[in-house]
Amino acid sequence: MALSYKARRRWALFILLVGLPVYIVAVVTVIELFERPSFLLQLGIFVVLGIVWAVPFKFIFRGIGQADPDAPRDDI
Repeated sequence: MALSYKARRRWALFILLVGLPVYIVAVVTVIELFERPSFLLQLGIFVVLGIVWAVPFKFIFRGIGQADPDAPRDDI
């Protein structure tokens, strides 16, 4: 079942305001459990994990910045 435009906007906002900070804290906590890697390795880890978090939510974020396709048009 496909989500409506408004539902996708709400989920996107929730993911960005709640899910992303929780993910960041979890990643930093796990990284700190190990011995601190070199700067380049650590940068690579954070870049990869920074991209990986969005992959499962791609369908939610697609088209959010566009106008609501279900809204009535005001053609004058």
